[in-house]
Amino acid sequence: MRSPLWLAPARLPSMRISGTPVNPVCTQPSSRTASVTSGNFDVGFSFTWAWSNYWNAIHDYRAQFVRSIEYAGIATLLALVASYPVAYWIAFRGGRWKNLLLLFIVAPFFVTYLVRTLAWLNILADQGPVVRVLRDVHVLGPDGRLLATTFAVVAGITYNFLPFMALPIYVSLEQMDPRLLEASKDLYASSTQAFLRVTLPLSMPGIVAGTLLTFIPAAGDFINAALLGTPKQAMIGNVIQAKFLESLDYPTAASLSFILMGTIMIMLLIYAKVVGSERLTG
Repeated sequence: MRSPLWLAPARLPSMRISGTPVNPVCTQPSSRTASVTSGNFDVGFSFTWAWSNYWNAIHDYRAQFVRSIEYAGIATLLALVASYPVAYWIAFRGGRWKNLLLLFIVAPFFVTYLVRTLAWLNILADQGPVVRVLRDVHVLGPDGRLLATTFAVVAGITYNFLPFMALPIYVSLEQMDPRLLEASKDLYASSTQAFLRVTLPLSMPGIVAGTLLTFIPAAGDFINAALLGTPKQAMIGNVIQAKFLESLDYPTAASLSFILMGTIMIMLLIYAKVVGSERLTG
C-alpha cells in the first residue's frame, strides 16, 4: 500500500538524519538575504534582498568549508575502517556475548557529547599517557604534541560518531543468511573470495547508512574543533556558531548554514547515484 503524500518528508533519509525542522529552514531565506535599509520602531523597517551574502560567505569562509568536508570525509573513512572488523566479529563470532559487546559500543552515548569530547583533552594532553608513550618510542619529539592539532580534531570526530557507523554495519551483517557463506565454500571459494563476493556486497546497505549517519553530522560539527583544535582547525560549524551567538551576524550565519545544507544535499544525491538509491533503504 502506498504511503500518503503527507508522510513523504518522514521517509527522506536526509531529513531523518539531520533532524532539521521544516519551519526554520523555510524561514531562513529572509534571514540570509534580507537587510535593513531604513526605518525605525515607530514606522517600521524596510528590507531589501541582499543576495551578495551568499557570495561573501563562500568567498570569506571557503577554507572552513573545504576543511569541514575534508575532516568529515577522513573521519568517516577512519570510522568505517575501525567499525567494520568490530561489527563483523560481533555478528559472526560474538555468540551469546553479542548484546554485551554491542552495549560496549553504545555505552559512551550514556555520557553527553561535550563530556566525551572533554575526556580527549586529558587523553591527548601534553603530559598524558598517549603523548608520553609516543615520546618514549620517538614517534613524537621531546616537544611534540597531539592536542591542538588536526589529528586531535579528526580523532575526536571519529570517536564521537563511531557508533553511527558500527551499528548499521552490524545490522546488515547480522541479517545475512549464513547458508550463503556455506554455499560459497561448497563452490570452492576461499575466505577472501567469500568475503569480497558475498559478505561485503550484502553489507553495503549498512556501509551506506553508516557513512551518511557519520559524514552528515561530522561536516557540521564544531565542538571537537573548538575544544581539541586551534583557529587553524576551525570548521564551518565554528564560524556559524560564532556568527549566530557572538557577532550576531544572522544574515551571514544563515547563508553559511544554507550553503552547508545545500552542499551536503548535492553530495548526498551524487552518492546515491554512485552507490544506487536502493542501497539507501537496504
